[in-house]
Amino acid sequence: MAKPESFPGQTQSQPGDEHKMTPKPEFIRKNYKGSDKLKGKTALITGGDSGIGRSAALHFAHEGADVAIVYYDEHKDAEDTRKLIEEQGRKCLLISGDLKDEEFCKDVVAKTVKELGGLNILVNNAAVQFPKKEFKDITGAQVRETFETNIMPFFYVTREALKHLKKGDSVINTTSVTAYRGSEHLIDYSSTKGAIVSFTRSTSAMLSEKGIRVNGVAPGPIWTPLIPATFEADEVAKFGQDTPMKRAGQPSEVGPAYVFLASEDASYITGQVIHINGGEMTGG
Repeated sequence: MAKPESFPGQTQSQPGDEHKMTPKPEFIRKNYKGSDKLKGKTALITGGDSGIGRSAALHFAHEGADVAIVYYDEHKDAEDTRKLIEEQGRKCLLISGDLKDEEFCKDVVAKTVKELGGLNILVNNAAVQFPKKEFKDITGAQVRETFETNIMPFFYVTREALKHLKKGDSVINTTSVTAYRGSEHLIDYSSTKGAIVSFTRSTSAMLSEKGIRVNGVAPGPIWTPLIPATFEADEVAKFGQDTPMKRAGQPSEVGPAYVFLASEDASYITGQVIHINGGEMTGG
């Protein structure tokens, strides 16, 4: 999970925040059994230290992939993730830095290829959000931070990754249910997530002839460290209860979607988005 600069009146996720969460998020089910769907593959995941990114990383490892994880400075979370991946007998490369920096994005891909021997799966996932109840409180600095974190690195990292991806490889982008129905308190965040949908569809069209698939995952309310770090306590207490399932989802309920889209099981799927949102109906 990328970490922004400080803005007045905003909270940020801090290293180790997930350890303070009640209940603690579940990243992979204890009874999940891999079946070598990604054996011999290498994956790069931005924002892979916690939340949905960690879930994707752990599921990839269970399916036989080595994983590079990009994060800002949540070192404790990242080390915990690496330990869990290595327990599966897979390699895990940790890369810390600011994805808003285009040169850093280039280095991320280069280090992954050098240390892990290649690149087959790119997951663009890192994001920030700053809830605001009044439009007047959405400052230019906040908008720039949100767009420069949530969508610009998709261009930077994907461009570099395409130097190494080949037929049968894939790109998976994390968008959000807010891209489809909006969010009155997350206007700039929702806007970036809408941009990610368009990015996914357009890039898939460009790369289809090369056999590189580009798809997205649009989570609804998922219980990750980003939630208690950015919402008020009363909003956290009722988080996810307005879905048809009347609850928030766990990261463990999202991770398998990334496995599906990265594997041969999704060989005839590109330009699409999987909606994991507790039953909320969306268009597109």
